[in-house]
Amino acid sequence: MLGYHKIADALIWLNLLFYFSLWAITLARILVYPKKILSDLSDHVRGVGFFSLVAGTCILGTQILVQFKANDTAFIFLISGIILWIFFIYFVLTSLAVKEIKPSLEAGISGLWLLIVVSTQSISILGALLAPHLVRFPDEILFFALAMFLLGGMLYLVIISLIFYRLMFFKLNPESFYPNYWVNMGAVAISTLAGSTLTLNTSGSSILEQFIPFIKGLTLFFWAGATWWIPLLVMLEIWRHVINRIKISYSPQYWGLVFPLGMYTASSLRLSEAMNLEFLSVIPRYFFFVALLAWAITLIGLLKTLSRSIFQSRPEPLSEEQ
Repeated sequence: MLGYHKIADALIWLNLLFYFSLWAITLARILVYPKKILSDLSDHVRGVGFFSLVAGTCILGTQILVQFKANDTAFIFLISGIILWIFFIYFVLTSLAVKEIKPSLEAGISGLWLLIVVSTQSISILGALLAPHLVRFPDEILFFALAMFLLGGMLYLVIISLIFYRLMFFKLNPESFYPNYWVNMGAVAISTLAGSTLTLNTSGSSILEQFIPFIKGLTLFFWAGATWWIPLLVMLEIWRHVINRIKISYSPQYWGLVFPLGMYTASSLRLSEAMNLEFLSVIPRYFFFVALLAWAITLIGLLKTLSRSIFQSRPEPLSEEQ
């Protein structure tokens, strides 16, 4: 969207590599450790992490549609994302609801719970982008995308209330302020992108045109929330790493920080287009480099961790005596 086509092309091929590698690892884990998978699905901390499968599927489907114009492939990703979402939204939440022994709110809630929102809005975005390219049922798909957008907003208000309550009224240790709390911002950023995408794809849809003022107001509401979160999260990171001197070392959770930065960039750009707010387009022009830098640093951390584990796992050569 910003014209960095070579970077975008490189990233989407990396995404395809990461996506299918992660699926291979996941399927292998299901086959080898099925009981542990079931245990994780009913765990308050780990269970909600499975919604990243939905978000990853639909966001990659969106990239394939935007960059490759591959409508049929994107449709497969949309259907796959919907099936995964239906399974996780009802199986995981039902399992957590009926569980006899539950953790306290302090221990059980985190920014990871907002992956429920991210996954819901990712379906809305892909559906809204794909609908104009469909020969059959385009209005129905747009209406479904609108319903998912509204559902995602409802889920955000419910979950963020619990997370905010946890942050403000329970003791927050520097070690327990995980990078996934940045999804507090990322969830409303992707909600902004979903609303902007619906607004930009309503041309010719008699169903959605009547909702446009409402969609625009709600979309700006989400963007304002995402913008508000950024300074607070930065200050909490300073408190964690500078004041309390928590050493920064690679963790997979840092990808939960990278995603919101990229999503805020994309959502701000689409918002400026959807509402003709040209002055907002200044934000993504510069914020893009912040997101790209965070991605590069985190990727370097991942590669270093992988290389260290590979070299450390190698057996030492035998001596002459041995």
